[in-house]
Amino acid sequence: MRILHVTPSFAPAWSYGGPIYTVLHLCEALVRAGCDVRVLTTDADGPRKVLNVDKKREVQFSERLRVRYCRRSMPDAVSIPLLRLLPRYVRWADVVHLTAIYSFPTIPTLMAAKISNKPLVWSPRGSLQRWEGSTRPQVKAVWERICRAAAPDKLILHATSLEEAEESRSHFPSAATNVIANGVDIPTVNRSKRPGEALRVLYLGRLHPKKGIDNLLAACKLLESRGVRFTLTIAGSGDESYETTLKLEIDRLGLSDSVKMIGAVEGEAKRATFENADLVVVPSYTENFGMIVAEALAHAVPVVASKGTPWQRLEEIGCGLWVENDRETLADAITRISRLPLEEMGQKGRRWMVDEFSWDRIASEMLDCYRSLAPGDVPGYERRTIGPERLDV
Repeated sequence: MRILHVTPSFAPAWSYGGPIYTVLHLCEALVRAGCDVRVLTTDADGPRKVLNVDKKREVQFSERLRVRYCRRSMPDAVSIPLLRLLPRYVRWADVVHLTAIYSFPTIPTLMAAKISNKPLVWSPRGSLQRWEGSTRPQVKAVWERICRAAAPDKLILHATSLEEAEESRSHFPSAATNVIANGVDIPTVNRSKRPGEALRVLYLGRLHPKKGIDNLLAACKLLESRGVRFTLTIAGSGDESYETTLKLEIDRLGLSDSVKMIGAVEGEAKRATFENADLVVVPSYTENFGMIVAEALAHAVPVVASKGTPWQRLEEIGCGLWVENDRETLADAITRISRLPLEEMGQKGRRWMVDEFSWDRIASEMLDCYRSLAPGDVPGYERRTIGPERLDV
């Protein structure tokens, strides 16, 4: 099967957080399952940065995975070269997989799939979920009406949780919805902690108001007043002004000795950050999946996750707590979990990830989703063989 992924950004644009990892690993797993995968994307790497990648030809990640990066001419993934290349890539594909909602490539991709009579799987990646801090609701509503008009008949909305599926369905009620979780890599781990050390708490992820980091800092102030020994490491990056706001809040609360911001971590540094944590806290107001929860558990680190995330099974499995994200509840949860057998809980979480969240298992479920939109079921579909040289121009 030939799969085209259209996404506003792609690896190594790590500044955009979890979706970059999940789309890359899904593509790699689809290749292992025997698919030919192309990715059409831009060179965006945040609001003001671009990737240092070849933009004149496809970049070959592996024999069956090729990525075409298009030059971004304006913020928010606006790219004229992507528009020029999009029709021929869509014609090549058996199924188009679109990522993102409120992004420049979205409407052109919907239209191209409709014109070419190609089936499309659409991953909102949490964009359709709302919280009290959501911005520009009227503009988004207009955008969604245009998307509904432009969408092809053969369309499935891909959600990563039941909660996301329900909210996505409220925006696109006529579209079928398929729930397929994200996968996670299972690393080797080498964890250790000296008896008597302070509880090592970790927040790792994008720095954004919807992540609830301000509530976590307020909870830390409560922990301090209760005499709980802890350290908090905040690993991640975000808008420069918001990073400054967090630093000022840490100083205002008098937490500079116990809370450290270390910036974004990747690769070996990320693995080491997990290995030096006893507990990961995910205090988000809303998450469609919460990739950091899966990554923490894969590293055998227990998790306290907010009820804004779809991780209620943490308590069922015995590898964490699922709680409200106000400061009192977070402080109580951290205090409570610090008295539990953290190493044993971490191992339970790791086994859960191995059993249910391997990328090969997720790719198999996604292939079933693609097959449900098989080209043979689309009236008037005619296979056209377009070689790599026809696409890469």
